[in-house]
Amino acid sequence: MEMVKTKIQHKKRQVATFIILMLLWEVGSESVQYSIMEETESGTFVANLTKDLGFKVGELADRSARVVFKGGRQHLQLDPQTHDLLLNEKLDREELCGSTEPCVLPFQVLLENPLQFFQATLRVRDINDHAPEFPARKMLLKISEITMPGKIFPLKMAQDLDVGSNSLQSYSISSNPHFHVLTSNRSDGRKFPELVLDKALDREEQSQFRLTLTALDGGSPPLSGTSDIQILVLDINDNVPEFTQDLYEAHISENKHPGSLVITVSARDLDAGSFGEVSYTLFQDDDINQPFEINAISGEIRLRKTLDFEEFQSYHVDIEATDGGGLTGKCSLIVQVLDVNDNAPELTVSSLNSPIAENLPGIIVAVFSVSDADSGPNQEVICSIDDNLPFLLRPSVENFYALVTDGALDRETKAEYNITITVTDLGTPRLKTEHSITIHVSDVNDNAPAFTQTSYTLLVRENNQPALNIGSVSATDRDSGTNAQITYSLLPTQDPHLPLASLVSINADNGQLFALTALDFEALQAFEFRVGATDQGSPALSSQALVRVVVLDDNDNSPFVLYPMQNASAPCTELVPRAAEQGYLVTKVVAVDRDSGQNAWLSYQLLKATEPGVFGVWAHNGEVRTARLLSERDAARHRLVVLVKDNGEPPLSASVTLHVLLVDGFSQPYLPLPEVAPERAQGDSLTVYLVIALASVSSLFLFSVLVFVAVRLCRRRRAAPLGICSLPEGHFPGHLVDFSGTGTLSQSYQYEVCLAGDSGSGEFKFLKPIIPNLPP
Repeated sequence: MEMVKTKIQHKKRQVATFIILMLLWEVGSESVQYSIMEETESGTFVANLTKDLGFKVGELADRSARVVFKGGRQHLQLDPQTHDLLLNEKLDREELCGSTEPCVLPFQVLLENPLQFFQATLRVRDINDHAPEFPARKMLLKISEITMPGKIFPLKMAQDLDVGSNSLQSYSISSNPHFHVLTSNRSDGRKFPELVLDKALDREEQSQFRLTLTALDGGSPPLSGTSDIQILVLDINDNVPEFTQDLYEAHISENKHPGSLVITVSARDLDAGSFGEVSYTLFQDDDINQPFEINAISGEIRLRKTLDFEEFQSYHVDIEATDGGGLTGKCSLIVQVLDVNDNAPELTVSSLNSPIAENLPGIIVAVFSVSDADSGPNQEVICSIDDNLPFLLRPSVENFYALVTDGALDRETKAEYNITITVTDLGTPRLKTEHSITIHVSDVNDNAPAFTQTSYTLLVRENNQPALNIGSVSATDRDSGTNAQITYSLLPTQDPHLPLASLVSINADNGQLFALTALDFEALQAFEFRVGATDQGSPALSSQALVRVVVLDDNDNSPFVLYPMQNASAPCTELVPRAAEQGYLVTKVVAVDRDSGQNAWLSYQLLKATEPGVFGVWAHNGEVRTARLLSERDAARHRLVVLVKDNGEPPLSASVTLHVLLVDGFSQPYLPLPEVAPERAQGDSLTVYLVIALASVSSLFLFSVLVFVAVRLCRRRRAAPLGICSLPEGHFPGHLVDFSGTGTLSQSYQYEVCLAGDSGSGEFKFLKPIIPNLPP
């Protein structure tokens, strides 16, 4: 039930579609008629089609006019230059239409842009090109001598393929005193001869006659055909065979096999003996190709070959019964051929448009016609295609259909369609024909390029070689051909301070990016820009992606020592009391590294010392401390060389020289230690140093007491440190901006080293923030 319901709904849908589209479809309302004589030479002018249809000169060519006949055979053609209607081939009316008159061949004139049909007909007029022909050159008649004058004897009929006035018109017989010929009309309009006895026969006087029967058509000049008649005069046989019916009718389907029984006729003769024995014969137009045969004894008429309704719909056969004495009787048989649905529908494609552009709805893809050689319901056809396809069938006149797109197509979804058109007749059983066409969809630039990523991050190590390939971007386009060819470009940056054109370039064909110059991490750690991808379609479509370039640091900067400064005009000497305990903080070496990460991790070590083992350097913070208790035996002056090394690969380093002076208490003055002093000058200057130190200690003692009292009053039992030396004022390099646990400090601080005389331990402090006037 589900399947039946679906079929009924589908049929209703087709009928509704047909009614609506027939109302909307533009067709020619008037039929144009042309005529031409048969056997006219090919290429003969038939008509000025442009004038007859009311079009302008050249309009038929612009609209791709074509002539379409049913069955696909082209009897007419259009002149390529003038578009006049010309005869395409020599026509034979008898071959095309047989005995049908008038012989009319319908055709259509098909125009495109917009689709339009004009109905027309071509009538093929007959010429007298066929003479009448008898099925047999000789005929034999046996007539009893006692036959009364006025008796009529049927004769075999001549056949003329021409029609109208050119067809067979009359019969005549050679001159004789006993017989004449009557020309009679059959039920189908054809003329047949009958021999009439005018004068009684006498076998003893003349036992036989030889006459000539002539068939004459109405052509100009008339054509004729003849047959010889031999008449034998028989002895007395006074009863002729008589059929039970003068006219027999039979119906037989066209699909019956040879040998199938059509009908049985019967005649009787009242005579006795051999004169009462009846035999049957058939009179047909063509004895050789006759489709029937009769049993001479039983009167059964059977098929000699399979009938074809599409060739002949009916047959008129004369049957003669002859007794043993030669007397004959006659009857007629009309056989109606019944149509059987034995012809599948035919489909003829008149126009095919492929490929078709995507995104355009309502495009006419193909124009075709359907036909069925059967008749009645067997000839009615319906056309259909798969409902899942984006196409529609629009019916027109005379079984013409147009295949159009149902909405816009998308080549990226499907680039090719295989459409099967099914034509089914309404006969029983139903026959169908399937015709497949392939439609290609051409590309339209309707897809912009798409990058594989919305953003790209490229890592580039500094100090790279110029023209280094630092990475690539990639985009794809769903279109095809030139519409899918992509060109890459750098888009203008919104940062006016970023010289993008001098930093990177891009290969327009494959999207590879190149660094044009050596990058410096310390100057530029990262930068961003946008890359565009544009296809070659019309109009061109484009998209863009963000690219971020991150510069990786190399260990290309050595550590820089901030304190103590080696180029100071008055280098500072660190004073350490001899009573200092182990671990006493002497000073702190402060250094920075312009690199980053592990390349900026600094470590410190004591490279040289006047007396090894007296002082040590902490590896992580650069603090210089006493390694043991000091004694009187230790030298008063010490020169220390501290090595500062980063953690890069390979490591880079710098060194600094420290001067340390051991003093007994704080009475000794602060004296700068020269880099190189002769041994002899040391003894002379020692006395001077002692005097200065004694005065300094006295002054310092007095100052210390005053400070001590003031601090005690303000801070309650907190001792005030006494500063012995400080970092000379100056400008720090402007590029030292990092600060970490490795000893690198911010440029906005000034440092001061102070020694506490009473605690025995030194401390490195940030005393005050300063905003120095740094050079650019």
